[in-house]
Amino acid sequence: MRLALFQPAIPQNVGACIRLSACFGVELHVIEPTGFRFDDRAMKRAALDYGPLGHMTRHADWDAFQASRNTGRLVLFTTRGATPLTQFRFHPDDTLLFGSEPTGAPEYVHEAADARVVIPIRADARSLNLSVSAGIAVWEALRQIAPEG
Repeated sequence: MRLALFQPAIPQNVGACIRLSACFGVELHVIEPTGFRFDDRAMKRAALDYGPLGHMTRHADWDAFQASRNTGRLVLFTTRGATPLTQFRFHPDDTLLFGSEPTGAPEYVHEAADARVVIPIRADARSLNLSVSAGIAVWEALRQIAPEG
């Protein structure tokens, strides 16, 4: 299971996803460019107590990320998703991909996705925060693939 962020714009969200990936033992992939200097103080502060970032990989751009991907499906979380999270079945080698906070994922990312998933929210709500969405998705994916017992 991997978590990937496409061109994130808010350092605090990346920091929260660093914590998320460290706590759940999930690789984190950050697809640049980001909307902030990667050494931004707020991002560092958000991830400070999680030590070495060996679980995180930075990719210079979309093409570099795609070239580095191994097996497994690319599962894009999007408000334009076709399958509600409650109906989607995850696999252990899935990469859970989230688009940029202000713009989401561009069409070429949608086209590259093997599946598109939406987290159901109230009709009158616009969207969830990126790191909150990632937390929901990672937890549900790991819950589904956990061995029974």
